[in-house]
Amino acid sequence: MGEILGFFHGGITVKDMDKSLKFYRDGLGLNVKFEKLLTGPYLKIVLDLKFDAIKVAFLDVPGGGFIELLDYQGIEKLSAASRPCDFGGGHFCFYVSKIDEIADKMFKMGYIARSQSCVDITEGPNAGGRSLYLLDPDGYPIELFMRPADA
Repeated sequence: MGEILGFFHGGITVKDMDKSLKFYRDGLGLNVKFEKLLTGPYLKIVLDLKFDAIKVAFLDVPGGGFIELLDYQGIEKLSAASRPCDFGGGHFCFYVSKIDEIADKMFKMGYIARSQSCVDITEGPNAGGRSLYLLDPDGYPIELFMRPADA
């Protein structure tokens, strides 16, 4: 029987690749592995969509895996932004150090979060850690998580 072997990537559909790269690359500091315009006919079959092409950027995630940004070309695009409680929504979480420094940088760049600042985690297995849900340019939540000092 087949089995899960590991994590490869998570994808986020974006409205504007340049604005999204400013957030993920320039703000969060993720390195771009590659950028490409995808036009392969298999994409229209596997996705069951009629579009011209997809601008794609793969960003390295330290520790393994990628974040894949997808900017569809030649098709109507609607926002899928949702609240954390809305089913079908999602988020990515990054382990970080110095969460307040990252938050300050992102706020100074004009980005917002669901809370006004980083929040102390007061219960559960991550008690003593800190968290912040940043919103990317399209409203997709990116959680920054700083582990508890004793972790």
